[in-house]
Amino acid sequence: MAQYVFTMNRVGKVVPPKRHILKDISLSFFPGAKIGVLGLNGSGKSTVLKIMAGIDTDIIGEATPMPNIKIGYLPQEPELDPEMDVRGAVEQALGEVFDAHKKLEELYAAYGDPDADFDALAREQGRL
Repeated sequence: MAQYVFTMNRVGKVVPPKRHILKDISLSFFPGAKIGVLGLNGSGKSTVLKIMAGIDTDIIGEATPMPNIKIGYLPQEPELDPEMDVRGAVEQALGEVFDAHKKLEELYAAYGDPDADFDALAREQGRL
């Protein structure tokens, strides 16, 4: 069975004054899973995403990402630079992802060199 990229086990979140936003939430995602988070306003959707991103750690239960996985998070109401357009704000927030994608493209091009160290390329590809 494939390893999960993220698991929540019996997660709960309580905010003052003893208001339960989340209670006994368990879920797991396989690599490549496409997910959607649906619910009424105030039901805890943003809280679940903050927990998954590691931003909110004051929880009951366990939230465990796969080791060495990188999780990006774009807040629902981010603090934006008024001098930047929407595209610039997204690119700034996802800069690491764009950098990794660029490195992967360069790596794929290097596979075309017959003298390339294919083992080293494969290791770097796995790391990215």
